Formats: sequence, structure tokens, C-alpha cells
Amino acid sequence: MKKQTRIIIAGIVVGMIVVAAVGIKQHVTVDPDETSIAIIGGADGPTSIFLAGKLPGGEKQVAEYTMITMEEAREIFQEKGDYLIVDVRRADEFAEGHIPGAINIANEDIVSAEPAELPDKDQVIYVYCRSGNRSKQASAKLAAMGYTNIVEFGGILDWTGEVEK
Repeated sequence: MKKQTRIIIAGIVVGMIVVAAVGIKQHVTVDPDETSIAIIGGADGPTSIFLAGKLPGGEKQVAEYTMITMEEAREIFQEKGDYLIVDVRRADEFAEGHIPGAINIANEDIVSAEPAELPDKDQVIYVYCRSGNRSKQASAKLAAMGYTNIVEFGGILDWTGEVEK
């Protein structure tokens, strides 16, 4: 397997979020009244991370997920395994075509409660969307809910494998 990027949302200290990605720390100032945070990294870091919901000031939050390439995901999916594939696009997008075996949980439906379709917080869960933006958002939200094995792999636009409808 190729190099993975591990995204760690390390916590909030005095209205600042600390993110470590491949050993590079990035700091983003957060308005405590905001309901969402976007973190945009450089070439060596993540392209974006989105953490939804109000973050209580000073309270430590720890969440992490792993990023792999679409090619790595395709290789993994060639073998049966104890994992779930979650497509976080809307239901109409999912119906147009999705990765075989994927289940659909729209990013917009991942809010404060754990999705009923994901009862095991230690299950390996591969997350994708159309282009990679919503999958990063959903991965960060799931990790913040306590899911421990979230793997984000981008968008179906880059998928070269089979698609089922």
C-alpha cells in the first residue's frame, strides 16, 4: 500500500483548531459562534477538512481519519474484507451509479447522531463522494462522532472500476 495521509483534528485551544497532517501543523482561527469550520492545507497537507457542528471553546476534541488514493481503494476492494463502503452523495446521485457494494448515507444526513447504518464504531469504513469534498466532510464528522477506522478515498469521478446502478 502507498503512503497514507492521516488527518488528525487534535483539539481546540482558545478558539484555535490544531490540525496535523503528515507531520505538518496548520492552525486556523475559529469563531466560537460558527457552526462549521473549513481547514485548507497546502500541497503537503490535506486539500480540505470540514468539521460540522459547534465546537465548545476550550473543550478538547480528538478525531482522525485516513486518506488513501482511489487506486489504493480499488486494489483493496478487489478482495472481500470486513469493511463497509459508504457513498455520501445524495440518493439521486447514488442511483445514477455507485461503487459495487456501497451503501448510501448522504453527507447532509450525518449530523449529530451516529447513522443507524453504521452501528460499529470500530468497523473499517471507506468513504467517497463525487469529487472528494463531501467525503472529507463526512469523514471528519464521523471521526468526531467516535468512529475509529474511517478511510477517505476521494470521488467517484476518479473511479476506474466497475459501477453498479
